[in-house]
Amino acid sequence: MRSTARTGREFTFGKRKTAMARVFVRPGNGVYTVNGRDAWEYFGNDSKAFYTAFGPLIELKVEDQYNVEAFAKGSGLVSQAGAVSLGVARGLDRLQPNYHGLLRKYQWLTSDGRNVERKKVGLHSARRRHQYSKR
Repeated sequence: MRSTARTGREFTFGKRKTAMARVFVRPGNGVYTVNGRDAWEYFGNDSKAFYTAFGPLIELKVEDQYNVEAFAKGSGLVSQAGAVSLGVARGLDRLQPNYHGLLRKYQWLTSDGRNVERKKVGLHSARRRHQYSKR
């Protein structure tokens, strides 16, 4: 995470499962873009994914004070929204250190460390066994 002081915006990363997001947060008027498209359009009018992605701004009631530009790739839309959310929270934390306590309290700065369990030898998937045949 590094600050781009010349442009007045904060550059951060967010990850969730195999999704990665590069996020630029800067003071503005509430314009959100993901991969060059309007965020609401990108998430297909899915209010849950939109809230997941920009929840830190909405929770702190500063959604109209910052512009967010995100570039997400990998995994699915919901995981990309989670990656954007972590990037937005980190950017806000760096721009306004006094938000750190609230972001921590609402767990926006906590990354989800769960991974996909690997497939084991002799099984269909990670835990699914072959169908038992008595005869």
